[in-house]
Amino acid sequence: MKKIWMIFCFSLLFCSTVFFGCENKENQNEEIVLRIANWEEYLDEGGWDEDETIDLDEKTKILGRENMVDDFESWYEKTYGEKVRVEYSTFGTNEDLYNQMTLGDTFDLVCPSEYMIMKLMKEKKLEPFSEDFFDTSKKENYYSRGVSPYIKNVFDDLKISGESLSRYGAGYMWGVMGLVYNPSAVSKEDVRHWSVLLDEKYRKQVTMKDSVRDSYLVALTILKEKKLLSEEFQKAMETTHCLTDELNDTSEQTVTKVQTILEKMRKNSYSLETDSGKADMVTGKVVLNMQWSGDGVYTMDEAEKDGLELSYAVPEEGSNLWFDGFCMMKNGISGDAKKKQAAQAFINYISRPDNVIRNMYYVGYTSVIAGGDSNLVFRYADWCYGAEEDEEEVSPYDLSYFFSGAKETKNKYVLEVPKSQVSRQVSAQYPEQSVLKRSAVMQCFSGEANRRISRMWIRVRCF
Repeated sequence: MKKIWMIFCFSLLFCSTVFFGCENKENQNEEIVLRIANWEEYLDEGGWDEDETIDLDEKTKILGRENMVDDFESWYEKTYGEKVRVEYSTFGTNEDLYNQMTLGDTFDLVCPSEYMIMKLMKEKKLEPFSEDFFDTSKKENYYSRGVSPYIKNVFDDLKISGESLSRYGAGYMWGVMGLVYNPSAVSKEDVRHWSVLLDEKYRKQVTMKDSVRDSYLVALTILKEKKLLSEEFQKAMETTHCLTDELNDTSEQTVTKVQTILEKMRKNSYSLETDSGKADMVTGKVVLNMQWSGDGVYTMDEAEKDGLELSYAVPEEGSNLWFDGFCMMKNGISGDAKKKQAAQAFINYISRPDNVIRNMYYVGYTSVIAGGDSNLVFRYADWCYGAEEDEEEVSPYDLSYFFSGAKETKNKYVLEVPKSQVSRQVSAQYPEQSVLKRSAVMQCFSGEANRRISRMWIRVRCF
């Protein structure tokens, strides 16, 4: 009887081991679901024609055959031995994304703009990156290994409640706000100042952005033009954050004055737009367009196809240094180590130099990735804007600040571009360091300031 009982127990133990062993194996092979929200048309969707191949040299040819999400899923399984399925969705504005999440939509990884990242940090809704994410000795950590030293410094210096933004956000695309203009109709002298948007000489031939933050900043620089250009202020900018302070002024008195300027600007504008200004510049409906740098590149490219040469300028008073970046949502990751690894891996995958080039080509904006040990991204910049060998008039265009930041490599990252390019696409794609010195990041405003500015903007739009 005892022997029979022992056999029964052994059989039960064996079955349990087999059963639970199979269950553990099944759990190990369970698919990771990664929910990502990004801007519309902001990631390479593949399907390139063969003639779109980016031919950097005989051995380096870049072509987006499949969409980036599918490529990531394949790469992840090959690299980490686990399957991941990405549920990818898009949004139109930062506020749309925030409202979706407020109403209950859950995401693991999102790509908002800088001020929304700061807002989510303030609200303690973000999951910090793991220490492993910053380990530059790991080959797969393409972001930490390749992020531009300039961008890294910006992220490190931006702090919310004493914590650097770089702890929670990884940059994706970046740029500045400027002016696309038709040089045959608008003088170079006029675009030195944002007040050109108020000039009745160009009445109904200019556009302004239907974006409260961007238009607010432009009006603010017009209001403070004299102060911002004063010798005393210019000197103070070298050692203080006075520009950031001035371009984030949301006092009640300032907002009232800004409203007056915006109403004049609206009255002088052909349209209040977010996207149509590009086509209006190409077709000649307008001659001056307030524009984000990436859309500025697109506008100039499209105009060039029609034989129209447009230019780009960032007025002397200053500009908005903006960026979009990926961050992990705490309620999405929810303590799941595998999901967190997959989210960080996605950031790294799109930060791999060849994928950076694919996304830059598809989107038209500038990646925060310089490439680290790889020179592919710089070679792509040269492929886009470098002068041909028989070009007679060329100018040096120094990108050392972005690609190295080190004095010993200063001459290594200098493009030789056609002279006309200095005020065209390359200056929008990679602003000169002198432009960045007079640019500042707009902060996440307080609740009271947001309400004040929102009420002001409603009055301007209904003007």
